[in-house]
Amino acid sequence: MPQMAPISWLLLFLIFSITFILFNIMNYYSYLPSSPKLSKTTSLSTNSFNWKW
Repeated sequence: MPQMAPISWLLLFLIFSITFILFNIMNYYSYLPSSPKLSKTTSLSTNSFNWKW
């Protein structure tokens, strides 16, 4: 069974780490949250509950 040189392990680690970081960056910036509407926030109604216990 052949063994890998340590530089190969380091190269694999760097490639997988860079791929993982780039994948997370792309997912982070591809998400566009919807901005809240101003009319929605002003019409907040507070419902008071009368508990019967």
